[in-house]
Amino acid sequence: MFKSLHTILLIAVVVLTMPLLLRSQSMHQEVFQQPYDDPRQVTAMCLECHDTAAEEIMQNIHWTWVKTIQDIPGHENAQKVGKKNLFNNFCINVKSNWPRCTSCHIGYGWKDESFDFEDENNVDCLVCHDNTATYKKTPTGAGMPADTVNLQYVAQNVGNPTRENCGKCHFFGGGGENVKHGDLDLGLIKPERDYDVHMGSGMVCQDCHITEAHQIKGQSMAVYASSGDRILCTDCHGNEPHNSELINGHGEKVSCQTCHIPQFAKDQPTKMYWDWSTAGKDSSAPKDQYGKMTYHKKKGSFKWGKNVEPEYYWYDGTSQRYLLGDTFKPDEVVSLNHPNGQLRDDQSKLVPFKVHRGKQIYDDQNNYLIVPKLYGGFWKHYDWAKAAEEGMESVDLEYSGSYAFVETEMFWKVNHMVSPKEQALKCNDCHGMDSRMDWKALGYQGDQMYPKNRE
Repeated sequence: MFKSLHTILLIAVVVLTMPLLLRSQSMHQEVFQQPYDDPRQVTAMCLECHDTAAEEIMQNIHWTWVKTIQDIPGHENAQKVGKKNLFNNFCINVKSNWPRCTSCHIGYGWKDESFDFEDENNVDCLVCHDNTATYKKTPTGAGMPADTVNLQYVAQNVGNPTRENCGKCHFFGGGGENVKHGDLDLGLIKPERDYDVHMGSGMVCQDCHITEAHQIKGQSMAVYASSGDRILCTDCHGNEPHNSELINGHGEKVSCQTCHIPQFAKDQPTKMYWDWSTAGKDSSAPKDQYGKMTYHKKKGSFKWGKNVEPEYYWYDGTSQRYLLGDTFKPDEVVSLNHPNGQLRDDQSKLVPFKVHRGKQIYDDQNNYLIVPKLYGGFWKHYDWAKAAEEGMESVDLEYSGSYAFVETEMFWKVNHMVSPKEQALKCNDCHGMDSRMDWKALGYQGDQMYPKNRE
């Protein structure tokens, strides 16, 4: 006997779609009958049948890496922002570092500013649709596939995107597995339920990131968070998913993730601190308790975390954003994308975050962040002044010739690695002597368990 209706439905879907999948595979084997030495040739063949696919992709931020935003706090005019031009405190900025940073772009050949975003043959169909698990891009190849990839074999065996397809880029941002997000790693490919209750129950990325005409629902705070195109737990679970009226009441001010993701980086450690100011030295450092490097000449010093408790902030679904040329006070921490929200705002809820902190280079005369040329620059000559001059030329912003390093922070909303309800936070995890909440920092007088502390 099958254990659940979900299992029966899953098997029914597989049985009903199997003939279609086999037919699709057979058709692609008939179409792609010759070897290919240029992946653009594969794309051209794809577009003969899927004639609107490239046009759809070109409207996708996975392709543009930038979009126009109207309401960035502190900036009156609309701004074109995205991974293409924004700062982070990992590898800092794509500008002047294209061949390395663009290795995970869904296109072919973005090696400099001259890349043609209008050429449909530059679209990489295979990176999302490969079902052989053999397709991979070259780390410094500006989006080109590795020479070892058999393009014909991959093209003959394409299908709907899998967790592996999404994970090839999203699990490895920042230079390694789980470096950036903290809640995205290879453990999500075939997890048990206690690792991620959704993926462990047979769901795939597109169950939440609903996709129509190659437009994928969702947005990352790493770029910019606005009120639209958001994925909410309540989209599926509703506003009152619990049997307890008390717990449902918490949902008015507490996000689902707060209770249901008690920790992230459950298996692979995630980077928590990155100090660029120490880079360039011929020295070494011992690995940490997780076996992770704590120093690299090219990148500086690191701190890692595993089974990390999130930090909690009020969040209304939008965020601040540091932009090129924004000035700051060097004696204060520069927040690159601080979440907006406050206690007495009806739109704000308590949300868990990974906060990545570090030190990065800035112009200490103009008091704004520097875009350094790392790939082919600092990583070659280890001269910060030269790297700063080369990088700032690429963004057409004045460099005074003097630099220093400033503390920065970057927020990553925790959404994955959802634990089963049995492992969700209990009352005394947030209330009482061992509370993980900093109640005063959240705007309260103290622990909300006690009437005298309530607002």
